[in-house]
Amino acid sequence: MATPKPGSRVRGSRTGRPIMALLDLLGRRWALRILWELRKGPVTFTDLQARCDAMSPSVLNQRLTELRETGIVALHDSGGYVATAEGTSLLRSLAPLDDWAKRWAGRAGAKALSPPAPTPASRLERRIRRGSSSKDP
Repeated sequence: MATPKPGSRVRGSRTGRPIMALLDLLGRRWALRILWELRKGPVTFTDLQARCDAMSPSVLNQRLTELRETGIVALHDSGGYVATAEGTSLLRSLAPLDDWAKRWAGRAGAKALSPPAPTPASRLERRIRRGSSSKDP
């Protein structure tokens, strides 16, 4: 599926209106979550994957490609990904939605779920981090 762009047909609109292109982009699986996870600074691919409930690497790669093509996300010097100035501007635009959602949760009496406990790294992950191909003891 092509990256949505203003002026082109997008999912839900034949007009190519900019808002419809943005809604198509952000409505794609995991796109908003990835952007949200980048709100505090650079994050590596592996950390993004872990923060996004262990999404598949192919989906993460596709979303990152789309977000980079639109200028919302860029590669950081550290090797991770970071929200660009445009991405940060978009995140600021989403802040009122976060505020609204918190008020909604309060009205609904919802309690925030605790994040799941971190799981121990798999043997393969530990080997990759160490840069070793030998078997774990």
